[in-house]
Amino acid sequence: MIIYRDLISHDEMFSDIYKIPEIAGGLYLEVESKMVSRTEGNIEDSLIGGNASAEGPEGEGTESTAVTGVDIVMNHCLQETSFTKEAYKKYIKDYMKSTKGKLEDQRPERVKPFMTGAAE
Repeated sequence: MIIYRDLISHDEMFSDIYKIPEIAGGLYLEVESKMVSRTEGNIEDSLIGGNASAEGPEGEGTESTAVTGVDIVMNHCLQETSFTKEAYKKYIKDYMKSTKGKLEDQRPERVKPFMTGAAE
Protein backbone atom coordinates (compact mmCIF):
# COMPACT_ATOMS: atom_id res chain seq x y z
CA MET A 1 0.00 0.00 0.00
CA ILE A 2 1.28 3.45 -0.90
CA ILE A 3 0.71 6.25 1.62
CA TYR A 4 0.76 9.74 0.11
CA ARG A 5 2.22 12.42 2.37
CA ASP A 6 2.17 16.19 2.22
CA LEU A 7 5.48 17.49 0.83
CA ILE A 8 5.72 20.30 3.39
CA SER A 9 4.25 18.93 6.65
CA HIS A 10 4.83 15.21 5.92
CA ASP A 11 1.32 14.47 7.23
CA GLU A 12 -0.39 11.36 5.87
CA MET A 13 -2.99 12.48 3.34
CA PHE A 14 -4.43 9.36 1.67
CA SER A 15 -3.49 5.93 0.34
CA ASP A 16 -3.67 4.15 -2.99
CA ILE A 17 -7.02 2.50 -2.17
CA TYR A 18 -8.67 5.42 -3.99
CA LYS A 19 -8.68 6.35 -7.68
CA ILE A 20 -5.97 9.01 -8.03
CA PRO A 21 -5.76 10.59 -11.50
CA GLU A 22 -2.97 13.12 -12.17
CA ILE A 23 -4.23 16.54 -13.22
CA ALA A 24 -2.45 19.26 -15.23
CA GLY A 25 0.46 17.07 -16.29
CA GLY A 26 1.20 15.85 -12.77
CA LEU A 27 0.97 19.26 -11.10
CA TYR A 28 -1.49 17.86 -8.59
CA LEU A 29 -3.50 14.74 -7.80
CA GLU A 30 -7.26 14.46 -7.58
CA VAL A 31 -8.52 11.82 -5.17
CA GLU A 32 -11.95 10.33 -5.88
CA SER A 33 -13.97 9.71 -2.72
CA LYS A 34 -17.58 9.28 -1.69
CA MET A 35 -19.96 10.00 1.16
CA VAL A 36 -20.34 7.10 3.58
CA SER A 37 -22.33 6.42 6.72
CA ARG A 38 -20.87 4.33 9.54
CA THR A 39 -22.11 3.11 12.88
CA GLU A 40 -19.73 3.96 15.70
CA GLY A 41 -19.86 2.55 19.19
CA ASN A 42 -21.73 -0.58 18.15
CA ILE A 43 -20.01 -3.52 19.85
CA GLU A 44 -20.63 -6.99 18.47
CA ASP A 45 -21.68 -9.66 20.98
CA SER A 46 -18.81 -11.89 19.85
CA LEU A 47 -16.33 -9.24 21.03
CA ILE A 48 -17.90 -8.90 24.49
CA GLY A 49 -17.40 -12.54 25.44
CA GLY A 50 -19.76 -14.67 27.45
CA ASN A 51 -23.52 -14.72 27.05
CA ALA A 52 -24.67 -11.14 26.51
CA SER A 53 -28.27 -11.95 27.51
CA ALA A 54 -27.13 -13.20 30.94
CA GLU A 55 -25.16 -10.01 31.52
CA GLY A 56 -28.15 -7.68 31.48
CA PRO A 57 -30.69 -6.07 29.18
CA GLU A 58 -29.71 -6.03 25.52
CA GLY A 59 -28.15 -2.77 24.38
CA GLU A 60 -27.21 -1.60 27.87
CA GLY A 61 -23.93 0.29 27.70
CA THR A 62 -23.44 -0.32 24.00
CA GLU A 63 -25.15 2.66 22.42
CA SER A 64 -24.24 3.34 18.81
CA THR A 65 -24.34 6.45 16.68
CA ALA A 66 -24.33 6.87 12.92
CA VAL A 67 -21.65 9.14 11.47
CA THR A 68 -21.78 10.38 7.88
CA GLY A 69 -18.84 11.93 6.05
CA VAL A 70 -16.38 11.68 3.19
CA ASP A 71 -14.61 8.32 3.25
CA ILE A 72 -11.10 9.70 2.74
CA VAL A 73 -11.55 12.11 5.66
CA MET A 74 -12.92 9.40 7.95
CA ASN A 75 -10.41 6.68 6.93
CA HIS A 76 -7.32 8.85 7.34
CA CYS A 77 -8.42 11.00 10.31
CA LEU A 78 -8.12 14.22 8.31
CA GLN A 79 -9.36 17.50 9.76
CA GLU A 80 -11.86 19.59 7.83
CA THR A 81 -10.97 23.25 7.40
CA SER A 82 -12.89 26.33 6.41
CA PHE A 83 -11.44 29.41 4.78
CA THR A 84 -12.74 32.72 3.58
CA LYS A 85 -11.80 33.43 -0.02
CA GLU A 86 -9.07 35.86 1.05
CA ALA A 87 -7.66 33.52 3.71
CA TYR A 88 -7.55 30.64 1.21
CA LYS A 89 -5.72 32.77 -1.37
CA LYS A 90 -3.10 33.71 1.23
CA TYR A 91 -2.76 30.11 2.42
CA ILE A 92 -2.38 28.64 -1.08
CA LYS A 93 0.10 31.36 -2.10
CA ASP A 94 2.31 30.55 0.92
CA TYR A 95 1.91 26.81 0.32
CA MET A 96 2.91 27.11 -3.35
CA LYS A 97 5.95 29.18 -2.36
CA SER A 98 7.00 26.48 0.14
CA THR A 99 6.39 23.76 -2.45
CA LYS A 100 8.54 25.59 -5.00
CA GLY A 101 11.35 25.84 -2.42
CA LYS A 102 11.16 22.09 -1.69
CA LEU A 103 11.21 21.29 -5.41
CA GLU A 104 14.25 23.53 -5.94
CA ASP A 105 16.09 21.57 -3.23
CA GLN A 106 14.92 18.05 -4.07
CA ARG A 107 13.76 17.92 -7.72
CA PRO A 108 14.99 20.99 -9.65
CA GLU A 109 13.80 19.54 -12.98
CA ARG A 110 10.18 19.83 -11.77
CA VAL A 111 10.31 23.53 -10.83
CA LYS A 112 9.62 24.90 -14.33
CA PRO A 113 6.62 22.59 -15.05
CA PHE A 114 5.29 23.32 -11.55
CA MET A 115 5.47 27.09 -12.03
CA THR A 116 3.93 26.85 -15.53
CA GLY A 117 1.04 24.75 -14.23
CA ALA A 118 0.55 26.95 -11.17
CA ALA A 119 0.23 30.05 -13.36
CA GLU A 120 -2.63 28.51 -15.38
